[in-house]
Amino acid sequence: MIAVPTSPNADRPRRALRDAFGQALVQLGHEFPNLVVLDADISSSLKTGSFRAAFPERHVNFGAAEQEMLMAAAGMSTTGLIPVTCTYATFATMRACEQLRSFICYACLNVKVVCSHGGLEVGWDGPTHQGTEDVAITRAMPNLTVVVPADAVAVGPLLRQLVAREGPAYFRMGRNPVPVIYDQGQDFQLGQAVTVRQGSDLTIIAMGVMVALALDAAELLARHGLQARVLDMHTVKPLDGAAIERAAAETGAIVTAEDHTILGGLGSAVAEYLVEHCPVPMTRVGIPDTFCRSGAPEALFERYGLTARDIAAAAQRVLDRKQRLFRAG
Repeated sequence: MIAVPTSPNADRPRRALRDAFGQALVQLGHEFPNLVVLDADISSSLKTGSFRAAFPERHVNFGAAEQEMLMAAAGMSTTGLIPVTCTYATFATMRACEQLRSFICYACLNVKVVCSHGGLEVGWDGPTHQGTEDVAITRAMPNLTVVVPADAVAVGPLLRQLVAREGPAYFRMGRNPVPVIYDQGQDFQLGQAVTVRQGSDLTIIAMGVMVALALDAAELLARHGLQARVLDMHTVKPLDGAAIERAAAETGAIVTAEDHTILGGLGSAVAEYLVEHCPVPMTRVGIPDTFCRSGAPEALFERYGLTARDIAAAAQRVLDRKQRLFRAG
């Protein structure tokens, strides 16, 4: 077995995306006077206190009433306001699933649903709070843009584009500090993946917290002479099909990595695109079809196969398939 490398992200500063979100909200509040923030009793978790202090008349706490919050947001949006609703991923996409689907997406209303606690990375709060199915749920809803930023730098630019863009959106963040992988001033465009590492042997396509781990996996592979391209697919819907097709054509093998169930999320979206446009060997790294335990995120990532070592092992398997196809051809 290949040894786990010293992480190239080990020396990078770490920052929680929700901290960056709280700061971005205040800036957007000044820029968009019709922006309002709705909370479901999680102001401390999503760091909306600064917005409330700056714009008290534009902040409403609904308490633990996500369904009512999304219905109110739908109504507010019809008056010209831009509601940003804040809760946890599990509650927005399951407790308030009908409201999101039938009253916001169906009417294509201008409501932005922003969530923390996406994925297994939340760890200690257990399966009731681990939002591991949310991307699968939201990408199935017509009219809904789905964005999963990789680090704190990406939060502000992507959020601003969503606020400026008409229509419903789902913005997913994790709970814990993660490595800052981008420099300030990095260009982000909705619907366009960012190439964070070049490579010619295979491509790792990742979202959210898994982008940093994909970079670690690419470094591990490089120590064995394999060059992995890494794509940050921050917009899961609409998917950047051109980047996927280019990666398939140029590297001939794909691994996807997501802090989300293996069913219906980023891996499924990429597989669906590849099979119709440019089939190549592919494998998915993600949470298996199970409810996960409560525990420290690092231990859970190890248990359920989401570490950099797991991504590198998946890459080796898909490269073996690529070589067999090349020899057979």
